Amino acid sequence: MAKFEEGGAKLIAIGVGTPDKARILADRLPFPIDNLYADPDRKAYDVLGMYHGVGRTLFSPASAKIYSRLDYIKKATKNYTLEGTPANLTGVLQQGGMLVFRGKQLLYSWKDEGTGDHAPLDDVLNVCCKAPAA
Repeated sequence: MAKFEEGGAKLIAIGVGTPDKARILADRLPFPIDNLYADPDRKAYDVLGMYHGVGRTLFSPASAKIYSRLDYIKKATKNYTLEGTPANLTGVLQQGGMLVFRGKQLLYSWKDEGTGDHAPLDDVLNVCCKAPAA
C-alpha cells in the first residue's frame, strides 16, 4: 500500500463477500476497511467481465502456476480463516483482476486467467504512480 500512496494512488479492493466478511478480511490482512468494498452478488465482477467458474479456477493453465508456489501460498494464507469465506460458495470460483483509473478514464486492465494469476505489480505501479492526477 505504501508504494501506491507514495505515488499518489489509492488502492481499492472489491471482494465477493458480505460487509461482515470484508471486516474480517481487513482485520486479518491488515487492509484499510475504507478501501475494501463488499460485492456478495459479484455484480461488479460481471459488469467488468471477470472470469468465473470451476474451469478457470482449477484447470486453467494460468492456475497451474500456483501449484509450483505452495510454500508461498502457505505464507500468504497464514491469517486465513473460514470465517472470511463467502456464504455463497460459488464466490470462491470468482477470478478477479486489476483496473487502474484516472477519474473515469481506464488506464490499465488485467483479468486474472485463473487462481494465482495476477497483474504484474511493477506494471500496475508504473501505470498508476506515473499517471498525472485527475
